[in-house]
Amino acid sequence: MENATEKKKGSPVKFIVVGAVLIIGSYFGFQKVNFSLTHETTDNAQVETQITPILPRVAGYVKTIAVKDYDSVKAGDLLVELDDAELQQQLEEMQADFTQAAVDIVNAKAALNNAIVSLKINKGNIDISNLRKQKANDDLKRDQSLYTSEAITKKQLDDTKFAAENAAKILDNSVIDLTAAESKIAVLKANVSKAEAVMAVKQSHINQQKLKLSYTKIYAPQAGKIGKKTISEGQFVQAGTPLFSIVNDSTYWVVGNFKESQLYALFPGKKVTIRIDAYPDLNVTGTVASLSEATGAKFALLPPDNSSGNFVKVTQRVPVKIWIDNVAQYKNILRAGLSIYIVANNK
Repeated sequence: MENATEKKKGSPVKFIVVGAVLIIGSYFGFQKVNFSLTHETTDNAQVETQITPILPRVAGYVKTIAVKDYDSVKAGDLLVELDDAELQQQLEEMQADFTQAAVDIVNAKAALNNAIVSLKINKGNIDISNLRKQKANDDLKRDQSLYTSEAITKKQLDDTKFAAENAAKILDNSVIDLTAAESKIAVLKANVSKAEAVMAVKQSHINQQKLKLSYTKIYAPQAGKIGKKTISEGQFVQAGTPLFSIVNDSTYWVVGNFKESQLYALFPGKKVTIRIDAYPDLNVTGTVASLSEATGAKFALLPPDNSSGNFVKVTQRVPVKIWIDNVAQYKNILRAGLSIYIVANNK
C-alpha cells in the first residue's frame, strides 16, 4: 500500500495538466494583452439613422389615419387627414368677402369715371364762362362809349355793368367748381386704390386659408417605417403636436464614443470592425466618416464648468461617426439604437 501511494504522489500527469493550463493561459493572456496594445475598442456605440417626427401644422380633429404601427411608407404617401369642415366654411366666407370687395372696386371706379366726366363738363363751363365774360366786357365798353355820346340811358349802362360783373362771378364759380372736382377725383382715386388694397388683402387671406386646408392632409416627408402612433381617430391635436415618427430604413451609420486617449488611432477613412451585439457572429466593417469637434459633455444639457474650481479630471469621450460598409446588405437587420462594439487597429 505504501508503494502504491508513493507512485501516485510521484505521478507526472498532474504536472502535465497544470503545465498545459499554464501554457494555454499564458497564450490567451498574451493574445489579450497584445490585442489591447494594438487595438482601440469601445462598446459605447450604437446604430443611428434619421428619425423624422410627423407634426401637424394646423390644429384639428383627426379624421382618418392611413397607416398602422411600424408600416412601411414611401415619400408622399398620405399619413393622416384632419377634419377640414370648419376651415372650408371659413374659406367660403372669405370668398364671399372677396366678391364684395370686387363689387366695391367696381363702384369706386364708376364714381371716379363720373367725376372725370363732371370735370370735363366743368372745364367746358369755364370756357363758356370765359366767352360770356369776354362778351359782357365788350358790351360794357361799347355801352360806355354809347353812354358818353348819350346814345343810351344810365339804366342801360348799369344793366351792362351788372351783366359783366355777373359773368365774372360765374367764371369764378366755375373755377372753384373745377378745383373741387379735381380734389374729388384725387379722393376717388384714393378710394379705388384702397378698395384694390382691401381686395389684395382678402385674396391673401384666401390663399393662406387654402394653404391651411392643404395642411389638413399630412404626407410622408421621406420613405421609411412608421414608429408607434400616439393618436387615434377623433382626437383633437394642436399644431406642432408629435403624432409619430418615420424611421429611415435605408440609411444607417454608427456613432461610437471613444475616449480622448484613443483618438490618435482614428481619422476619416480609417477602417474599423463593427460587432453588433444582436448578431455576434456577423462580421461587419465600417469606415470612419468624421470626428466631432466637441466632446459629448459639451452637448449635455448642463455641461461641466471647470472654471468653477470644483474640478475632477475625467477622461472625456468624443463622438465618432462611422459609415457601415455595404449597408444595403445589412439594412434588413439593422435597427436604430442597437448596441455596437467597435474595434480599430491603432497601427
